[in-house]
Amino acid sequence: MAQATATTAETKLWGGGRSPFNVSYGKMMMWFFLLSDAFTFGAFLISYGTTRFFSAVWPDPNKVFKAFPFADASANLPLVFVSLMTFILIMSSVTMVLAVHAGHYGDRKGVIKWLLWTIIGGICFLSCQAWEWTHLHHHGAWWGSFTDPSMALSSFSGLFSEATVQKAAFANGAGLQATHDFYNYFFTITGFHGAHVLSGVVLLILILVNTVNGVYDRRGHYEMVEKVGLYWHFVDLVWVFVFTCFYLL
Repeated sequence: MAQATATTAETKLWGGGRSPFNVSYGKMMMWFFLLSDAFTFGAFLISYGTTRFFSAVWPDPNKVFKAFPFADASANLPLVFVSLMTFILIMSSVTMVLAVHAGHYGDRKGVIKWLLWTIIGGICFLSCQAWEWTHLHHHGAWWGSFTDPSMALSSFSGLFSEATVQKAAFANGAGLQATHDFYNYFFTITGFHGAHVLSGVVLLILILVNTVNGVYDRRGHYEMVEKVGLYWHFVDLVWVFVFTCFYLL
């Protein structure tokens, strides 16, 4: 009987504490948080897609997002600016990978360098988003309102002829209602994503300060850099879906 008990104790795989998959508690909780956050973004995008599916008309992103900073007002540069924004965010994800890689080898200077570049990328993205919001607001686009009928009309001109839009869509208010819905979703979802980017930049600055002060060297690991890196990659991945839904489709 005693021998059987000893055998059972020896074959026990996990007695609690650390995960058998070698994932720390902090990483596991970060994954749980990202999963719950993914549900929130998913609900927003599903709601947006459902509204668009049941709308007879919808703004053409090539007409709505055709401006570029310092370019002439008549310039027609569809999706060029948002492509630049996307490139900046993707490159910041690359520098974040390099920061995590440097942390695995205990390279504090490397972590500092790549974190700085990631922070710069995040700030540049937020600056671009701020310009885009300001530009749209200048033309009357905001939550629940759209006061520039000429721009609203141009949003539909790529989908229907101008006569059709005027007679069919705007005559019964369908066009303006669709424009309202589009911008309500646009500012809500991109604003929610922008808040995540801002939070990520703040977290990156905090771990940069800790890295400079040698906090992670004293701990013997750079796991915090990796956990914040998971968050940053999630934010970048979400932007791919936001970019697809609002700017491409």
